Amino acid sequence: MDNYNNFARRHIGLNQSNIDDLLSELGYKNLEDFSKAVLPENIFIREDLKMDEPMTEEEALQTLKKIAAKNKVFRSFLGQGYFGTITPKVILRNVFESPGWYTSYTPYQPEIAQGRLEALINFQTMVGDLTGLEIANASLLDEATAAAEAMTLASRVGKSKSQKFFIDENCFPQTIAVVSARAKPIGIEVVVGNPITLESLSEETYFGALIQYPNNHGEICNFTSAISNLHSHNGLAIMATDLMALTLIKSPGELGADIAIGSSQRFGVPLGFGGPHAAFMATKETYKRSLPGRLVGASIDEHGKTAYRLALQTREQHIRREKATSNICTAQALLAIMAGFYAAYHG
Repeated sequence: MDNYNNFARRHIGLNQSNIDDLLSELGYKNLEDFSKAVLPENIFIREDLKMDEPMTEEEALQTLKKIAAKNKVFRSFLGQGYFGTITPKVILRNVFESPGWYTSYTPYQPEIAQGRLEALINFQTMVGDLTGLEIANASLLDEATAAAEAMTLASRVGKSKSQKFFIDENCFPQTIAVVSARAKPIGIEVVVGNPITLESLSEETYFGALIQYPNNHGEICNFTSAISNLHSHNGLAIMATDLMALTLIKSPGELGADIAIGSSQRFGVPLGFGGPHAAFMATKETYKRSLPGRLVGASIDEHGKTAYRLALQTREQHIRREKATSNICTAQALLAIMAGFYAAYHG
C-alpha cells in the first residue's frame, strides 16, 4: 500500500527506462522540461496541486453522499415522455442483470438465437395488440428518432405530392427538434401547429401528420375527424403514443392512424438519466416492406417446428444505402425484451 499512487505498479505502462529513452530521443532532460516546452505558459501550473488526503472507497462514498445530501429534491410533474417505473425483481435479476442477455450481436444466425428472437416477437406482438395495428418492428432507438423514421416512412409510401409535414405543437419538444432536424436535409418542410386545424384542410397540404396521444400536457383528445380529413387529402396519420395509456384508452388503430410510435420505457425500464430505452413502431400490413428497423418473423424449420428469424431485411447493411428503408441500423433489443417481459409478467 506504500505505492498506492504509483501508476506503473498498478498498470502496464511506461517504466522509468522507457521514459528516459523517449525524453532523450526528443532532446529533453526530464518531464518538467518537456512539459514546459509543450504547454502554453498561461496554463502551466507551477505550484503543487491542492488535493485532499487519499481516501478508501468507503470514505470516498461517504464524502460523496454528504455532497449529494446538499441537493434540494423537488417532485417533477413534467415527465416529457419519461416516467419512474418499477422493474419487477424477476426481470431485474434474470434479464437486466444477466449477462446471458447482453450482446452486440444481431441475430443473423437464427439457429443459435431462438430465445432472443422469441422474446423480441413477444415485444412486437405486445406493441401490435396495444396500438391496434397489424405489424410492429423489434424496436428503434428512442421516441424522437422513431418519429423521424415514421415521417420518412410516410414520405415513401404516401400518395401525396406535398413536401410538407405537420407536427402537433403538443408533441414532446425533443421529438419536434429531432424530426425538424431530420426533415431539413431531405427537403421536407415542417409545420408545427394545432392538430385541430387538420379537420379543416381543403386541399392536399401535408403528406403526413404527427399527433401526440396523450399529448405533452396529459390531455386525451379524439382525433378521428382530423385523421379522416387528412386521409381524404392523401395524408398519412402518425400517432406518438404511450403504451401504458393504451391499456385504458382507444388505440391509434381504432382512431384511424396509419403509423404509431413511442417509447416502451414505462414497461419496467429504469430511467437511466434519460436512456437508453426501446422505442417502437407499428403500422399497417400494407407498409411492411417499408418498415424501418428489424422485424422478427415466424417460420418453419426442417423438422416442421416453429422457428423465428429476421424477416424483410431491407436495411442498410443488406442493400444500397439510398435504397434502404432506414439508415438507423440498430435497435434497443435488451430493453425491448424487458418491456415485453414486463407485459407478460403483468398478464
